[in-house]
Amino acid sequence: MFIDWQVKKDGQARVVESVSLSKAQAAIVLGAYVFPDGRLCDMLVDRVQTAVELYHAGQVDKIIMTGDHGQIDYDEVNHMRLYAEQMGVPTEDIFMDHAGFSTYESMYRARDIFQVSSAVIVTQAFHLPRAVYTARALGIEAVGLKADKHIYAGAQYYGLREIPARLKAFAQVQTRAKPKFLGEAIPVTGDGRLTHDD
Repeated sequence: MFIDWQVKKDGQARVVESVSLSKAQAAIVLGAYVFPDGRLCDMLVDRVQTAVELYHAGQVDKIIMTGDHGQIDYDEVNHMRLYAEQMGVPTEDIFMDHAGFSTYESMYRARDIFQVSSAVIVTQAFHLPRAVYTARALGIEAVGLKADKHIYAGAQYYGLREIPARLKAFAQVQTRAKPKFLGEAIPVTGDGRLTHDD
């Protein structure tokens, strides 16, 4: 249980309020469930909205949508992108990570594919300590921003699930296991349309 406590403590120490943020290269928005009709679940709506608010406030230059697009008939990242575009974010400032199958893979790929050096990680409070811990352990200068705009069904379950997930995160950053997919670099300082597939 010490490892769980340490991961949570280290990550939580870098969770900030938006007013105290220093400017970062990008917001990293972690994926969540998308309904068959393309609607984002409440958690994901709140994550994307929070990242868009950061963008419009000038606190990040780009947004990386990272999530599961491992099957033709299930696509988190394009729907996340479309939602952000509807809120006024230029398409060239939105990058998509189609192989963000886990928090660890998302952070590893943010560093190696998108060459991110500084980021604001946007997700719910229960998830932030693990996400921030992972990013920082991989060398990204990361802080976390809570995207909790609703009371979510199953919140207690998600909190309990984080305990084994934090233990796994610790092991992953120790072993530096490679993600399922890597590839050529697409620097986040460039044009996000290079990551679009439509």
